Amino acid sequence: HLITNDILKAVGDDLRKIDVGLANLFVQHTSASLTINENADPDVRRDMEVALNKIVPAQWCRDGTFRHTMEGDDDMPGHVKSSMMGVSLNVPIKQGRLALGTWQGIYLNEHRDTGGWGGGHTRRIVITLQGQGKA
Repeated sequence: HLITNDILKAVGDDLRKIDVGLANLFVQHTSASLTINENADPDVRRDMEVALNKIVPAQWCRDGTFRHTMEGDDDMPGHVKSSMMGVSLNVPIKQGRLALGTWQGIYLNEHRDTGGWGGGHTRRIVITLQGQGKA
């Protein structure tokens, strides 16, 4: 899920007051992650999901590779993908703006097929801004 605009809305005026600094984002969940990736071509999102599913297939819950399977075939793979991708991001702040590249966007990656964000569960992201104010 591309969440750059949601993040910008959440930090609003506080971000604009910082000349040089850092924004830290942290998702409070064990089967979701945060990443920065291309924000223009939706095929990138699809390809990322395909690649992660090949690296950590749901089949491992059915063939005995994983023991933590009580919440479904997507649960333990979701935990592994979350650990691989990471639950936090740091983004530089310059002149009151996130210093993202032209084609970069902030993504919340939902690693559950059922029950995740949009499926009845909420995902909370803690945002911390640090930096020097504008002169």
